[in-house]
Amino acid sequence: MAKKSWIAREKKRAHTVAKYADRRAAMKAAGDWEGLQKLPRDASPVRMRNRCRLSGRSRGYLRRFGLSRIAFRDMARAGLIPGVRKASW
Repeated sequence: MAKKSWIAREKKRAHTVAKYADRRAAMKAAGDWEGLQKLPRDASPVRMRNRCRLSGRSRGYLRRFGLSRIAFRDMARAGLIPGVRKASW
């Protein structure tokens, strides 16, 4: 499990990105690069990090499921993810 502070920081970043999204888009369309630099750094979506919804783990993230590889494996083996089953041949 990731530290609670990292998870909270990521949620705060997501909120900031959503708050400034329209303003950033307008400035980019107008070519106002100085105005973009005056916005908070965390307003940029590039600074966001994908995290597992269950554990908060940032590495080994599977976008399609929104989970880390470890959480995905546990849930898949328990049959909690529809359409996913263990391979056998």
